[in-house]
Amino acid sequence: MTNTAKKSASLCTLLNIKYPIIMAPMFLVSNEDMLVEAIKSGITGCVPALNYRTDAKFREALNSIRSRVNGPIGVNLIVNKSNIKLKQQLKTCVDLKVAYIITSLGSPEKTIEACKPHGIKVFCDVVDAKYAKKVEELGCDAVIAVNKEAGGHCGPSPAHQLIPELVAQCSIPVISAGGVSNGHQMREMLALGACGISMGSPFIATKEATVSDAYKQAIVDYGAKDIVLSEKLSGSPCTVINTPYVQKVGTKRNFIESFLSKNKKLKKFIKMLTFYKGTKALEKAAFSTTYDTVWCAGPSIEGVHSIRPVAQVVKELVEEFEN
Repeated sequence: MTNTAKKSASLCTLLNIKYPIIMAPMFLVSNEDMLVEAIKSGITGCVPALNYRTDAKFREALNSIRSRVNGPIGVNLIVNKSNIKLKQQLKTCVDLKVAYIITSLGSPEKTIEACKPHGIKVFCDVVDAKYAKKVEELGCDAVIAVNKEAGGHCGPSPAHQLIPELVAQCSIPVISAGGVSNGHQMREMLALGACGISMGSPFIATKEATVSDAYKQAIVDYGAKDIVLSEKLSGSPCTVINTPYVQKVGTKRNFIESFLSKNKKLKKFIKMLTFYKGTKALEKAAFSTTYDTVWCAGPSIEGVHSIRPVAQVVKELVEEFEN
């Protein structure tokens, strides 16, 4: 395939799906039923490996999805040193031959080296052209343009700036991540040069999601103006809903945390500790009704007005896109 053909290849061609949509990997939210319904609806779904406490549970989930539906299954791997399970998670992905891996927060080099011989595609989260060109040189199959409207770990640039920049400077496909909750927004991203989209937050408010009803209702009740960046969850700025509890505890690290995170010898351990504490807070809020709620979501919740099945979210998105 020529560079030009690579760049223009649709996500549908890359993954053999009907519609160019990835149900984005969402920590603590993505589950088997959601992925199955996504694949049945003609798109693909990606699940974070960290959603599973043990390798046995991770393998069981992937095998279960595969037994229920035919279609591409994706896995999101955190590829920095905070993920002590990375080596085993990558082995499992290779052993079970998932269709693709999305890498986040670190160098994808070892992941790409492990996946290439097995035909597993690797898509890399990027927030600028410099890093995009670097991962392209390492051999990834596409870059995911994480813009400032993305949920979770967002980038600094708006989609209308980031996507054309990546399309101009890279010779591999660009997938847009962030700011899409309806078909018109999806059309805008493809018009900018993206080969497809990765959409997450609107899928939180679905029947198949196993998070608490309060979390789902928050996705419906809050809007784009209620999304803020918090430094308290993973060591990197992460988007959360600005609930009364978030307003109370603040979104910035305290002086000691900030000071220690700048120490060359300690910053790795501080980041790991922050990640551990933050994920525990997210887990508590996601699955129980509690006053200390920290709900992760992006500005695309603006377009969510009810709790729907995954299939309906996809159907409405595609109908709006095509009309």
